[in-house]
Amino acid sequence: MRRLIRGVGLVLGALIGYQVTETFRPLIVQRGGDGLHLAVLVIGVELGAAAGALLSQPIARWFVESMGRALRRLGEVPLRDVVSGAIGLVAGLLVAFLVSLPLQRVPVIGEYILPIAAVLAFGYLGLHLGLQRRDDAPAAFAHMVERMSRERRSRRPAGSPKLLDTSAIIDGRIADICRAGFLEGPLLVPRSVLAELQHIADSGDTLRRNRGRRGLDVLDTMQRELRMVEVYDDGDAPPGEPVDAQLTRLAVALGAAIVTTDYNLNKVAGLQSIRALNVNELANAIKPVTLPGEDLTVHLIKDGKEPGQGVGYLEDGTMIVVEGGKKYIGETLETVVTSVLQTAAGRMIFARPKSLERNGAPR
Repeated sequence: MRRLIRGVGLVLGALIGYQVTETFRPLIVQRGGDGLHLAVLVIGVELGAAAGALLSQPIARWFVESMGRALRRLGEVPLRDVVSGAIGLVAGLLVAFLVSLPLQRVPVIGEYILPIAAVLAFGYLGLHLGLQRRDDAPAAFAHMVERMSRERRSRRPAGSPKLLDTSAIIDGRIADICRAGFLEGPLLVPRSVLAELQHIADSGDTLRRNRGRRGLDVLDTMQRELRMVEVYDDGDAPPGEPVDAQLTRLAVALGAAIVTTDYNLNKVAGLQSIRALNVNELANAIKPVTLPGEDLTVHLIKDGKEPGQGVGYLEDGTMIVVEGGKKYIGETLETVVTSVLQTAAGRMIFARPKSLERNGAPR
């Protein structure tokens, strides 16, 4: 290692001696010619190499000790101060660079002295300014991040509008879906739908009146708690135009989707290239998958369409048809799934009593 340092010092000393000799070349050539210049050049390179070889070890030792003291001092400084000081120093050096450009045009002292003075002055000021304002940096950074986040959110495209059908409002599950965050974007209730809900709520039939009032309660909950519902003024509809026709016309005009539980409206919207969000399809999609051979506990409540069948329902409303379950109506029965049928109206599960499976009855 010492030999390497001495060799590096020798080479650097020789280069410095060469540069110093070349600086005075015009004066040497003028007084003694090229022969004297060559002799002085050789002597300068040799003296520089000798000085570099002799001084390399002390300089290297001083450099290592200085860096060690600097690192120990920096190890005691908090990381926040180091980062703030470094940022301030870099900013000061950038300012010094910009200021030194016009200063270089100043005669005599503009080439070296003024730029070096600018670097020292602005670097020192930037370093101490960064250390003095280190407590303000986290708050300023957090504020900047929050502002950038707000700008990104403001540039983010809003969700497409969605028109609520009367059937989806009366169904009531739309409020839970919105509360769970599975539906976004403005939810619009056309005045024609609101008028139909009011007409149903004013009906003389008790069941129909209760359904209409429940729909109005659902809308009120969504508007007060979720703040996701807006009443949309759809203008003067043509006389006698059905509400479903008004919904599809508005959906085309607004580029909106229709939220419904009406199977027929779902199909009509699809034929007109309107996106339809069927709550029943969502409910069927999230029902747990039942495979043939699995066990199910079901309470049979009525006869099936075919002789000997019993019918029960799971908690999510899935119909269970049990072959040979008619004699168990009114009882809770352990069954084994034989097949699953998916229909447009929902999912049907066919099963048979588990006791028959134990007795080896044919499937």
